[in-house]
Amino acid sequence: MEKLISGILKFKQENFNKDKELFRSLAKGQSPEVLFITCSDSRIDPNLITQTKPGELFIARNAGNFVPAHFTQSTSDMDATLEFAVSVLNVRHIVVCGHTDCGAIKGAIHPESVKHLHHVSNWLSNAAAAVARVKARNNGELGEAQVLELIEENVVQQLKHLETHPSVSAKLATCSLYLHGWVYDIGEGQIYCYEANQGRFVKVEQHYAHIIAKLNTHPCGCDSDDVAIAS
Repeated sequence: MEKLISGILKFKQENFNKDKELFRSLAKGQSPEVLFITCSDSRIDPNLITQTKPGELFIARNAGNFVPAHFTQSTSDMDATLEFAVSVLNVRHIVVCGHTDCGAIKGAIHPESVKHLHHVSNWLSNAAAAVARVKARNNGELGEAQVLELIEENVVQQLKHLETHPSVSAKLATCSLYLHGWVYDIGEGQIYCYEANQGRFVKVEQHYAHIIAKLNTHPCGCDSDDVAIAS
């Protein structure tokens, strides 16, 4: 706890005073353009990876960066988060970001390792479709050699789950919402992005090449419509 308390004091003395106007504006409300869905893993810091400030990302986290498919007979925290982000905050983009060395994915590969954890075992069923697809592509094999493949496939399947949610589906139908699938390589500091038309993940520099080119030409940045083209 000492590190946390020390951090709070430093934040008050340095960060808050430096961005006092930002925090005053945030005290009146929020208007993020991006819902960022990622894993609970302590090694993942969405704001650090994307170099964004408070108020720019609406963040949802859980073990495995899962988005349970919409089910009318029950409501999960993700159901409420999605509905609020899309229907109230009017986010323009949803990012599902997985990561290397994901413990949830390893648990899905070795379900016997978590069978004594009732809730964890049930939660990992959200990876069932991804597991089935990876096993089918590897002649029934599912082990350490398939970890990265399953991490990537899990992101793809969660993107599909997103489309089952009415609030998301409605915005997709009017091209007012865009979905992005990412995998963060912790050891390399690289983001790999899903290209649906090719069915594979490529480096962020390739996937968003047109945005990067514009950023290099106009360092002040580009708007959300530019980003949307890459999704």
